[in-house]
Order: sequence, then structure tokens, then C-alpha cells
Amino acid sequence: MNDAAETSWAAPDQAPEARPGRSDEDIASWEALTERVARVAGQHGWSKAEVARRSGMPEGTFSQWYSGKYAGRLDAQNAKMSAWLEAVDEMQSVAATIPEPPGFVVTRSGRDVIETLTFAQMMPDFVVITLAAGMGKTAACRHYVRSRPNAFLVTMSPHTKTVHGMLVELSAALDIMQHNPAKLSRAIGQRLRRTGSGSLLIVDEAQNLKDDAVDQLRHLVDIYECGVALVGNEEIYSRFQRSDDGPSYAQIRRRIGKRLRRRKPRPEDIAAILDAWKIEDPGARKFLTGIGNKPGALGQIDKTLRLGFMLAAGAGQPLNVDHLKAAWSNRDVEGV
Repeated sequence: MNDAAETSWAAPDQAPEARPGRSDEDIASWEALTERVARVAGQHGWSKAEVARRSGMPEGTFSQWYSGKYAGRLDAQNAKMSAWLEAVDEMQSVAATIPEPPGFVVTRSGRDVIETLTFAQMMPDFVVITLAAGMGKTAACRHYVRSRPNAFLVTMSPHTKTVHGMLVELSAALDIMQHNPAKLSRAIGQRLRRTGSGSLLIVDEAQNLKDDAVDQLRHLVDIYECGVALVGNEEIYSRFQRSDDGPSYAQIRRRIGKRLRRRKPRPEDIAAILDAWKIEDPGARKFLTGIGNKPGALGQIDKTLRLGFMLAAGAGQPLNVDHLKAAWSNRDVEGV
């Protein structure tokens, strides 16, 4: 991500001074490198701070090196910058071998997610969505938020599993400035209070939340009449199957308006992904379908295809099933 919208750099004001230990070749190399750095940075919209970070050169050192005012060993900094530029060129060359990945693909399971989120926002209600890893639940949630007003997505982690940790994360996602912990819940609820089109809070990776944090989300639904969707793995679903664990489970179960649960992708989900990647060879489709039915599902297809295209480009051949088999073997994730 860019530090600034700096896409055009001014040329250095001066060339490095000639001094003992600094050859004419070092200065000529510096001139060529600064031109390359400015050109590459302009292509990517990188600021000087971003180039320093990416190249591993301290920002102050890079600033002096680029401006021609660096007083140290010019050859050492030239070598570091040259190595970074070569790595950038190599990465661009590799990236050019991989077709642009398809954007959000509306699979049948993806439509199920969107329909469940729509239900939660319109009612408004409390819903639980559990899809196996790699089935595109997060992509569907992001697509929903981009295409719907008053829908917000926040992702939980082991570090935000408590009530307070979750509320702090929610306030950041909702652009709420409230420094009094006792007032966080009310501020969030008021932000989510139902509008003409309703509001929806999508909580991804919700399996990380403690029980009282989940109950706090139930409180938001009850008091502020907003929709809440818990999205994550099978643990969320199984948690609410227990009959006696946790004093708040009965209240939570009673308020769940809809559940969506998918343990593996449907055949049409896999077919939609392969169509989006324009994979037509029957052998390749059969092999990738098998991969799509393994743990990691559609995500495994995407990663294998990317590496397969790289291997095919390296061999100077169009992608075929042998490249895909080699990519799968090379990834070595069977059973992980």
C-alpha cells in the first residue's frame, strides 16, 4: 500500500561528490540506478518512504542516497538498490505469466451467503453462516459490503476475542471515536440503529469470539434492531448445538433467525470457478475438481492454477494437466 500519492519524482539536485574510495563507475552506476528507481516507483505509485521500506534501506539513508548527498560507501548502497530492482523485475516477469485472476465469482454457495446476509439485513435478524475453509465466504461477504449500503464487515482474531477487544475492533470498523470503554457498546449500537434500509454487521472469523462476546452481539440485535451475521468455521455451528453449555446459549439460539451450513463445495461451485479461469481441457477440469473437493476447497484450485501457469510459462507451453499435477505436487499441501 502506498504511503503517499507520489507518482512522479523530481530528479536529484546533484550528483554524488567524487572522493577517495568512490570511483567514476560508482557515480555512473548511481545515475543509472536513480533513473530506474524513479521510473519503477512512478509505475507503481510508490513514495520514497515506500521504496525505502520495500528495498530494506533505512529511509534516511535512501533519501540521502537518492538526493546525491550520501557520504558513505556509495558502491554498497548501489549494490543494495541494484539487487532490489532486479528482484522487482523478476517478480514482474513472473506475474506476467499468470493470467489476471477472476474477480468475485458468484457460485451457488456464494449466492446462498448473499441471500442469508440479505435476510439478516432486511428483517433485521441474527444469522449464522458456516462454510468450510476455501469456499469463498469471506469473498462473498466483502462483495456484499461493497454492493450494499449500511453493511459493515469486521474480522475477529484471537486478539479480539473478549467483549472489550471485539467492541474496540467494531468501533474502528465503524469509524467511531469513543475512548470511554463503558460507552463503546452504546456508541456502536447507535451507529448500527436501523435506518430506512436497515443495517447489517458481518462478523467474520467469529469462531474466535468468547461466548460473552457473542452474547454482546445478540444484545445489539435485540436493543438496536440491527442485523448481525456470525461468519466462520464449523465451530460456530457446533457451539450452538450444545444444550447446556453457557448461560446465554438459550437466548442466542432462540434469536438465530437463519443458519447456513456447507461442509464442502457443490459441483457447480467448482465448475463456476473453472469457467471463470477459462479452463476448458477436460483432463485439467477433472484434476482441479478433485483438488476442489479436498480441504481448502476453491482456494486450493486458485493457488494450484497460479503455480501451474508459472510452470507452464517456464516451459514455454500452454497450461495443461501435467503442469497442474506438477504444481500440486510442488505445493506439497496434501494432508495439511
